[in-house]
Amino acid sequence: MQCRFGDKIKFIPALLLVCCLLIPSLAMAGHGEAKPVKKGILLAAFGSSMPQAQASFDAIDAAVKKTFPGVPVYWSFSSAIIRDVLAKEGRIVDSPAMAMTKMMDAGFTHVAVQSLHTIPGEEYSGILETVKAFEGMPKGMSKVTVGKPLLYTNDDMLRTVDAIVANIPKDRKAKDAVVLMGHGTPHAANIYYPASQNYFSKVDPKIFVGTVEGSPSLDDVKVLLKKSKSKKVYLMPYMSVAGDHARNDMAGDEDDSWKSELTKEGYKCVPVLKGTAEFPQVVEIWVDHLKVAFKHLGDH
Repeated sequence: MQCRFGDKIKFIPALLLVCCLLIPSLAMAGHGEAKPVKKGILLAAFGSSMPQAQASFDAIDAAVKKTFPGVPVYWSFSSAIIRDVLAKEGRIVDSPAMAMTKMMDAGFTHVAVQSLHTIPGEEYSGILETVKAFEGMPKGMSKVTVGKPLLYTNDDMLRTVDAIVANIPKDRKAKDAVVLMGHGTPHAANIYYPASQNYFSKVDPKIFVGTVEGSPSLDDVKVLLKKSKSKKVYLMPYMSVAGDHARNDMAGDEDDSWKSELTKEGYKCVPVLKGTAEFPQVVEIWVDHLKVAFKHLGDH
């Protein structure tokens, strides 16, 4: 059958219409279709350069993997100083930004980030700002959520107090004092430390909270210790790990350590070198915060 020239002219518009309909769908098949949902968890700690602190991180890692079986878990340290120290020792730990970049490149679409900090201070705020920047980035992640640090709500405070009291050495007598060393910060979130003192006092009048770099100070603690009439003092970190501050500033042999200063004032000091992350009841609080963050990821 012969096809006349006129028939060809009539056929061309129909062909163009088919092409116009097909080309966008072909393009979408290659580029525009939604990526399959891939969920992951990023744990963000301040970090520590002390090998002994690894026990705390291992405890958290095990608890998270038990609670979220099959979900990939990545780690990061927010402290650049600690990452640099570890790098010189040949151990590379990612910053939160680098860990998120790697997760993005690996195709994760939904990431729950859990802050392993004690208070919502500078470190927590920095992580929040950094990781949320990956949400909605071109070829980035669909959803990023961030779990609250250890101390955030009234319930967190109550649970943390109970957890720490439950982990005070059993040989401590009622007349003995317990001094908790927190980090302290110029950030407004430092208020959580004097608040902690208030919460602990209601449970045990001989537990005192001080900080290395904030308020209350060791001098504030000394005033309360004197009033307590205690002769023996248990020194414990109010930090996730028993790292440099705990081993040197709190329990070190230098003249300006808390142990040395209190010993000079006549107290018998008993350092307890365990970070709060080594207490299962404390880890449970972080995991509960991560459960909330993970739930809020959704599936879209």
